[in-house]
Order: sequence, then C-alpha cells, then structure tokens
Amino acid sequence: MTIRSADAERVRNISFFKQADDPTFARAMTGAFLQRFPANTTLLMEGDPVDFLYILLEGAVELGAGWKSKDTTLAILRPVSTFILAAVVLESDSLMSAVTLERSEILMVPGDSLRRSMKEDATFGFAVSEELAGCYRGLVRSIKNHKLRDSTERLANYLLTQRVRQGEKNTIVLPHEKRVLAALLGMTPENLSRAFSKLSDKGVSVEGAHVRFDNVAALERLARPTPLIDNHYAQDCNTKGKAFTERQQGLLDTKSD
Repeated sequence: MTIRSADAERVRNISFFKQADDPTFARAMTGAFLQRFPANTTLLMEGDPVDFLYILLEGAVELGAGWKSKDTTLAILRPVSTFILAAVVLESDSLMSAVTLERSEILMVPGDSLRRSMKEDATFGFAVSEELAGCYRGLVRSIKNHKLRDSTERLANYLLTQRVRQGEKNTIVLPHEKRVLAALLGMTPENLSRAFSKLSDKGVSVEGAHVRFDNVAALERLARPTPLIDNHYAQDCNTKGKAFTERQQGLLDTKSD
C-alpha cells in the first residue's frame, strides 16, 4: 500500500525525521510502504535479519524475548513509535520479537534507504545517533532499576511514574494488563500480587486496572525515586523520541538540584 500524505506528515513530524530536510526525508522514504496487520500477528522473531525500520501508526505492538522455556515482555509500543532502529543502523539481526496486540498499521521503511540518507545528510545522521543515545540511556535506567531495587521498590517507582504521567491524580489506570506489567517489572504475576499487597500499608489500593493512592508521601519514602534511575517525563504519544525525553529529564534534574 502506498503512503498516504497524512501518514507521511505524521512520520515527518516524529523524533529524528523532524530534523531531515525535504530531499533527505524523500530519500529515506524511498521504497517505504504501509501495511495493515490483524491482532496477534508476528512481525519478526528474535534472530531474524532486519530489512526495515518499523513505524507504528495505529494499534499496539509488544516487543519480547525468550530463552529456553521463559518468555518476557520488554516493551509495549503505542503510536507513533519506531522500533528496531539499532538493528537497522547496524544491519544486524533482531534481538527482539514483535507481535501486534491489536489491529495495527505499520509503515515499513527500507533499511538501505535510511542508512543511505544518514550517510548523505550529516544533520539527519546526527539526529538518528541522538535518538539511539536516548534509547541507550533508557536501557541503562532499566538495568539499574532491575539490579538495584527489589520487586516492591520497582513496583512503587513504576506507580509513582504513572501517577506523574497521568496528571498526579490520586487514582490512576494501569496502562497494561497485570501479566504484561509483571513481565515489564521482571516479576511473575504471583510476585506482582504480593508486591501490591506489601504496598497496601503505604496507602495503595487496587481494584481491577485502577490504583488509588491515599498516602503518596509514604509511598515515596519507600520508593526513593531518583533522576539517575527514573524518568517521570510524560512523553506525548511517543512522537518526540527518546532523545527528547532524556533532554527533558536533564532539565528536570537541574531544576531539582
């Protein structure tokens, strides 16, 4: 399916593509096409060669991985998001699987077109490198979160982050089902339930997907959030990219000093 002008404009205004001039953007989109996929479609598997950059325009995609009999969720993407950028830049195999969670529209951008545009336009190439740097910093935050905190602390900080991103309300809605949330936080569903129970004496109550906070100060004392691990910045619809999010976190860090 050819690219509609409206879809091209959406892509034109996200993250690193926004830094490309018109000729560079046209080169990067050479050979790109739009695909619609039903729910539960496997887009790629771990170890698959990567020929395209994927840009999620509608729907939802789960990124995951497995080893032996274990499977885990690494991220849940919503529009507008790019994924497997690093594999495309390095012309490497995918380290993750990708599966649609609902009916999705995905723009497929040939890796050759993207790499050629990066080489021919230094400004665009630098913008892509900034995005990759933002992704790397996000990965470091995630590793620190998992290695330095126990499961209850990870859940407490996740809830505080969601509270900020949802307007600092006393009741939030979990954006993922609990099975997925457990995988994202490196827990089993049973451990997640126990962690929620431990937070009850900190004023946290759960009913379905709704979480209520009756004592935020007590939860913060347990969680002890830090800008060197956590990033509470609410990224609007993922359109501005990881590099932008990291810069905003840096500004927030400076203001808090």
